[in-house]
Parts: sequence; C-alpha cells; structure tokens
Amino acid sequence: MRAVVQKVSQSKVTVDGEITGEIGQGLMVLLGVTHEDTEADAKYMAEKIANLRIFEDDDEKLNLSVKDIGGAVLSVSQFTLYGDCRRGRRPSFTDAARPEQANALYEMFNAYLREEGVPVETGRFQTHMMVELTNDGPVTMLLDSSKNF
Repeated sequence: MRAVVQKVSQSKVTVDGEITGEIGQGLMVLLGVTHEDTEADAKYMAEKIANLRIFEDDDEKLNLSVKDIGGAVLSVSQFTLYGDCRRGRRPSFTDAARPEQANALYEMFNAYLREEGVPVETGRFQTHMMVELTNDGPVTMLLDSSKNF
C-alpha cells in the first residue's frame, strides 16, 4: 500500500457536483493498493497515519498526531500511485490491484482509522473526483507498507 499524506487546514472531495467528503484541520490521504497487499497492510497504514507526528506542539516542533489535535482524515483511493512511468510516456498500471481487491482494502483502511479514533471522510471509489485542499506547511509525506521508501 502506498499513501501520499498531506497535512491540511481544509480539504474536500466533490463527485458530479456533490461533496462526498470534507474536513477542516487534519490529513488528506491518497491511498493506492497493489496486488500483494493484505489486511495487515491496511492495518499498518492506518496505525501509522493515525499516529504520525506531523503537527506542531506548543514549541513548534512536529510532535503531535492527527489524533492528538482532534483532527480528521479525508481518505481518497488513488490507483495511480502504482503507475509505473519508467519506460515510455504512458504510465503502466499493472501493479495496481483490481478494483474489487482495492476497494475492500481501502474500506478496511478507513475502518482501522476509525478504530484508532480518527474521524474519516471519503471520496467515492472508482469515480472521477475533484479534490481540493490547503496544504498546511506545506507538509507532505510518502508512506509505503512494504517500506520501499
């Protein structure tokens, strides 16, 4: 599983003019799923993201998590995180999981975040989404459950 995690002051997702998810302060998470991912990957990523200390404390040190600040997560499934652009000009998406597997693991990830006590808003799986956000910092982290980076 791969995630792009952005600390935001606000974020929202719109599908066909309808807001499907919206948060204030918290994290915008773009989540990609590959064939080899399992429920263990979903749990690892949820725990890591819920406890990732990228919010400032009173001393302006990145020392607080989204849970610590009472923030929320806007979670959006994004298969293009497994796009391979190393050859040619058109990305290959063969490493991205099939929709059935990807959606099941995406939903597990969201459920595990909620179990961590983090409110979660979502996009809509397998639709064209418009994502808006205000990156705070900016702070952007790349996570991979296989620890490739």
